[in-house]
Amino acid sequence: MRSSDHRKKRKTFKVNTLQPLSKSRFRIIFFLLCLGLGGLFLRVGWLQLFQSDQLRALAREVQTEQKTPLGTRRSILDRNGKLVAIDERRFKIWAHPRYFNFPGDSSRTVRKPVEVAKLLSAPLSISVDDILKKLGNYSSGVKLAEGVTPEQANAIKKLGISGIDLEVYPQRLYPHGSLFANVVGFLDLDRRPQAGLELSLDSDLKRLEKASLIRRGADGTPLPTGVQRGVFDEDQLSLQLTLDVRLQEVAIKEISKQVKKWDAKKGVVIVMDIDTGELLALASTPTYDPNKYWDYSPSLFKEWSVQELFEPGSTFKPINLALALEEGVISPNGEVNDDGLVTVGGWPLSNWDRRPNGILTFPEVLQVSSNVGMVKIMTKLNASIYWQWLRRLGIDEIPETDLPGAVSGQIKSKQTFVNQPIEPAVASFGQGFSVTPLKLAQLHALIANGGRLVMPHITKGLKGDYESYFNSPSEPKQVLSPEVTKTVLGWMETVVSFYDESGIEVDVPGYRIGGKTGTAQKSQDGFNYNSKICSFVASLPIDDPRYVVLAVIDEPQKPNAYGSTVALPVAKKIIETLLVIEKIPPSISKKEHLASKS
Repeated sequence: MRSSDHRKKRKTFKVNTLQPLSKSRFRIIFFLLCLGLGGLFLRVGWLQLFQSDQLRALAREVQTEQKTPLGTRRSILDRNGKLVAIDERRFKIWAHPRYFNFPGDSSRTVRKPVEVAKLLSAPLSISVDDILKKLGNYSSGVKLAEGVTPEQANAIKKLGISGIDLEVYPQRLYPHGSLFANVVGFLDLDRRPQAGLELSLDSDLKRLEKASLIRRGADGTPLPTGVQRGVFDEDQLSLQLTLDVRLQEVAIKEISKQVKKWDAKKGVVIVMDIDTGELLALASTPTYDPNKYWDYSPSLFKEWSVQELFEPGSTFKPINLALALEEGVISPNGEVNDDGLVTVGGWPLSNWDRRPNGILTFPEVLQVSSNVGMVKIMTKLNASIYWQWLRRLGIDEIPETDLPGAVSGQIKSKQTFVNQPIEPAVASFGQGFSVTPLKLAQLHALIANGGRLVMPHITKGLKGDYESYFNSPSEPKQVLSPEVTKTVLGWMETVVSFYDESGIEVDVPGYRIGGKTGTAQKSQDGFNYNSKICSFVASLPIDDPRYVVLAVIDEPQKPNAYGSTVALPVAKKIIETLLVIEKIPPSISKKEHLASKS
């Protein structure tokens, strides 16, 4: 009975523990819940009413990414869209050894620099010892490398090493090396333009970039709210040149080969469209690699075809004949007696070979390059009028061009030119005054295009996928009558088919080409007959003129250096390439050409 009573008591005790809460305890719990909810509502209200602006600003700071411009430049393209200069993304690699660890490392143990160096050695192509040497005992801010390519940078990112930062920056590259250095120029290590178009068109080559703010979601996706119009647009315009990479390559190859062959000082080639003034090639040597400009003398950074002067010599004779025809002092069918020597103002003047040529027609004057014949022709023209024509041709003016650093030619003062008969006499065969190679090409374009003085230029304008802004060269100025220039151009054609003693010609089967050689003594304290400048200029095709090709080589040192032996072979190679590139059809058949030669 006692044990039974004991079990009953225990059961009674259990039932009593599950009794419902009293009303007072329930009220206390309910009050506490209401108090918590009330506090929560008060807090929300406080945040909404008094701290909303502060919290909104904090959220925007976390969500917003500032897009800072890198200061990139527009690319430069040739006339066919091939890259001449481009900005590419490069990276600087910074190391902070005190933060070195690896992904998934929960211990947060700073890894030894040697471990990091082993990982970085392969993508950076730097030995482990060299990396450790750079790290030294520094704890932060060590520059390990610069000029790192995007591919290398991605490989380093995949390593996931904390304490390694990648700083992006643009680097100017010139894919064709020295090919366009003479006109494009370069940027220094601080990205400051130092020469060429990079300097003269600096403002045009800077991309239109602006700092902008972009809001992003948690996954990095740009949010549509708050996005300014055009924030994702990029300046994709490029500066397009008139130059042709293919022709430029041939030009620099041929002029460099000939300068080396003749131990010359320098050389230049110009190919110009006679109607538009566009330059298809402008190559000079010696030159430099703009990617490694620090390895070269600063004297190479200028383009001498527009910045240095020379006496054009016999290549100016067609220009003088055009002036004589324009003024009517000679007729197309006239003749002149070349007796080998003429005295002007007490000065004896002779032909280049010191031989007489007898009675010559005007085409023959060009063929044998008669100095005596030219003196007798130009003395018929009043010296004052002659001087005014030289000025009308713009010889002593800076030519209108987009080529950087262009300079004016030099002629004697009117008083000297008129009062000293020797001056117009030597000017008749291209001496006593000076021009740039660019100016000479422009004047021969004037003979080929019917007497119009066009603007030589190498830039077409800004080109993009969806918009373009092309330059509009100034309207050509009519200087000579088309009838006169057509006559002189015909005379120049007879020169091309004329063989000189060297047996070298510029004749191309099936094509009608006009041309003229020039060999001028350089004047330095009097004429130095061992210092020459040799040139050749051609216009083609004669039946439908389109181009002028000029080759000039300065101070060839070997014997028998003349325009026909030194400059003409360069022009011929370029003409043959030009005819193919521009797909110019033959003027006559090969059979007709051979018949005309015989």
